[in-house]
Amino acid sequence: MPRPAPELQPRLRFPHPGAHAFGPGKAELLRHIAATGSIRTAASELGMSYNRAWQLVNVMNELFRSPLVEVARGGGTGGGAALTALGEEVLRRYTRMEAACRQATRADWDALVRLLK
Repeated sequence: MPRPAPELQPRLRFPHPGAHAFGPGKAELLRHIAATGSIRTAASELGMSYNRAWQLVNVMNELFRSPLVEVARGGGTGGGAALTALGEEVLRRYTRMEAACRQATRADWDALVRLLK
């Protein structure tokens, strides 16, 4: 049975002065928060603890000029989370950068795949 062909998966990461960076993990968390409206559900879908997801949201909210995620605490409405306009912009731009990297490296990637066993 033939092995599946490897896929190109560029991983963009941009550091910020200090110990934190924005990269694929945080972008994926933003995608899941946007899709589910919940930090808890996003964390569960990504196989991470709710506490870890909250830590990452706090880091992201501190990295940028204004928060990327806004939350509504529980109570009568049940709470929830959503991306702010800036969060949507950051995620949209990051996603476009990932696609541009894949496109820019496609020819070399195809050549490398042909060299694999």
